[in-house]
Amino acid sequence: MQKPFREFLSPLAIVLALTSLSLPTGTRAQTYPIDCAILLCLSGGWPASAPCARARAEFIRRITPWPVEPPLQIWRCPMGASHETDRQSGRAERVIDVLFHEDDFQQSQSLPDLERSFDANSSDAFRHSGKAQTDLVQKVLTLRLTADRADIDISGPEFNFVRSIRVFDVRYASQRKVGENEQCRRDALVYLGTYGTQGEFAWAISKPTALPDAHVGLEDWGLNCPSLYNRSVFVDWQDYDGNYGFEQVNY
Repeated sequence: MQKPFREFLSPLAIVLALTSLSLPTGTRAQTYPIDCAILLCLSGGWPASAPCARARAEFIRRITPWPVEPPLQIWRCPMGASHETDRQSGRAERVIDVLFHEDDFQQSQSLPDLERSFDANSSDAFRHSGKAQTDLVQKVLTLRLTADRADIDISGPEFNFVRSIRVFDVRYASQRKVGENEQCRRDALVYLGTYGTQGEFAWAISKPTALPDAHVGLEDWGLNCPSLYNRSVFVDWQDYDGNYGFEQVNY
């Protein structure tokens, strides 16, 4: 019987803590990809531990202007490339497995170096014989497919917490009365970043009225015409159990 995803979170937090504390400072950053820590700590509601504190700090740093980045970059957390069309049991457990296999920790977190070293689109690549060349071609093609999304199927409900993350980039929002007739003038540029089924991140145009109630600074937008001005980045999410969390950075 498949265990609930949350049952793995407590031992996972312990593993993260022990792994980070047992290594010299200079090697801690290479112990596990930070995005694996963000993924798992966020799902567990950011449990109290040094690794989860660092993961949360990086999560927030990425939305601190400028530029605004996806706070979770799940494509940088190696979970084992897989493109099967049929869902299998135990997919959530594979997320946890990343932190129990040292070889996985050493996988590259970025793709450009590998792609520059081997051009999979070149016809010369397919003229070479031998298993090594074939494997390399397949690896590059697989990495390109997963460059902006998770490398396993995360379409199931156990990963809804990934898709719950929203990033509101309020470039500016201004409301004021202008002219002799004191007409209300409103100007705003708001972007909303969301995650797709496989963890791919995309921006879309949004508006101040779409901001969650937890956002501070534009509560009276559209009401009468009090003078308002706000520039901020707001991120919110739900953990695995549906608990709501958010952070706001004003600038």
